[in-house]
Amino acid sequence: MTINAPRPSALVSCASIDGDALGLTRIFDPEIQISQWQRPVDTLITRWLEAHLGVLGSGFRQTLSPGQTPNLHHWPAGPGREALADDLRLLADMLGELLDAPAIGLRMEIVRRAMCPRLHVDRVGVRMLCTYRGLGTEWVEDTSVDRRFLGAASGGRPDEVSGLLRPGHRIESVPLFAVALLKGSLWQGNGGRGIVHRSPAVGEGPRVLVALDAGWPA
Repeated sequence: MTINAPRPSALVSCASIDGDALGLTRIFDPEIQISQWQRPVDTLITRWLEAHLGVLGSGFRQTLSPGQTPNLHHWPAGPGREALADDLRLLADMLGELLDAPAIGLRMEIVRRAMCPRLHVDRVGVRMLCTYRGLGTEWVEDTSVDRRFLGAASGGRPDEVSGLLRPGHRIESVPLFAVALLKGSLWQGNGGRGIVHRSPAVGEGPRVLVALDAGWPA
């Protein structure tokens, strides 16, 4: 897949939201902390997941080279499994091309309770997320947070009362199957910034999501 110049996108403060994959390239804009490609739900994948949730375990981790399809042979066979493998390959190839990375670390999670329920910023350059089942990652606009209250500075109080969230804030969420690039604090020139986000509460049944990170030789 070749990614060229981005098309116009819906731009809201630190976020770029687009119905075209090209919109993901807005993550290179210094002001953008999260870019999203909103795309339709793939019912072939969702039906396969619903049919096999009980045997998916906790997920898996793999490192992929360019063009490599993840190995899902430990999960039940079927068209839905193949569609999921193809989609994961697509996402890995997109991230690898965007960042010119020779390898992509893929982490598929079958989540039965929120992994990171407190608002935080990742200590990474950029991370790609996609939720295949359940609620999507929650995030907050730059203008809606007071970063002085991130982490230990919250005093252990819930996000809604710690002082982190400013009056009038909105908790946004990444839609199901949307692909999101989340910029972290280690992105060049992004110190003291990065998208403030958290894992949503897990509703009925497990949440299924994938996280992808670029990798380079040590």
